[in-house]
Amino acid sequence: MVGAIPDAGNAVPRQDRGPDPATDAFITHRNLLFTVAYEMLGSAADAEDVLQETWLRWADVDLETVRDQRAYLVRIATRQSLSRLRTLGRRKESYVGSWLPEPLLTTPDVAEDVELAESVSMAMLLVLETLAPTERAVFVLRDVFDVGYDEIAEAVSKSPAAVRQIAHRARVHVAARRPRGVVTPAETRGALEAFRRAVETGDVQGLLDILAPDVVLVGDGGGVRQALLRPVAGAGKVARLLASRKVRIAAMSLEPAHVNGYPALTLRLDGQIDTVVAVRIDEGLITGLYAVRNPEKLSHMRGATALRR
Repeated sequence: MVGAIPDAGNAVPRQDRGPDPATDAFITHRNLLFTVAYEMLGSAADAEDVLQETWLRWADVDLETVRDQRAYLVRIATRQSLSRLRTLGRRKESYVGSWLPEPLLTTPDVAEDVELAESVSMAMLLVLETLAPTERAVFVLRDVFDVGYDEIAEAVSKSPAAVRQIAHRARVHVAARRPRGVVTPAETRGALEAFRRAVETGDVQGLLDILAPDVVLVGDGGGVRQALLRPVAGAGKVARLLASRKVRIAAMSLEPAHVNGYPALTLRLDGQIDTVVAVRIDEGLITGLYAVRNPEKLSHMRGATALRR
């Protein structure tokens, strides 16, 4: 049973392999487990590793002792994610420049689930980065996936009472930092279209009209591609910087895409994705611009990733 991670695409048909409840259960919850791991890690590559580790452990479980397969699988994935968070934290300490979550090209149904789309948005993932590992796990499991406190307690090795306190603390922390209102995909598309037109024409005033006064531009090249080493803050500075790059951007194709549940932009050079630009919008204005250029973080932009709650 141990081997490559099974999914709906590579699983052997039942009539050819015989009954395999463990494989069937894993396939059923695979997208959910990936989503849990991705929201905890902000890295699709690490989330895939967590899936592999979860499968290896699940393959050795006696299913007769499992009361709730979904809860059991989520518990394994959560523990593996918490362990990997420590490794990821060490990598971030030596990362060149700003670190941004790995963008995902998402399927249209993700945008239809407003709560799921918000939870995987670039803006929310950056808010989750400000939580301690256990706080992040508790918040994700409780507020995004509605996992019971008793089940979360088992996953994070805390008492249910402690988990309730952690959940409350994390909720207050996130509420103070998340976007101030629900932004619809239509609003995001409108802001991005205005932003795209202004960038392509080098229109400083057009940029100032769509950028919030306290907008922050963050670039992630990972030391592999040229990018801002430090965030740039303030509408004037960001507008002048983007307008000054009109010539370079004009040589690229700036196209819309659906990234992490929301409309975004991709810059293509010679047909290949060079940069993914996601935004945070508050009260109709762009307050955050997140440009991911590190090629190691763009592999999940080749095909849509299915996310589930």
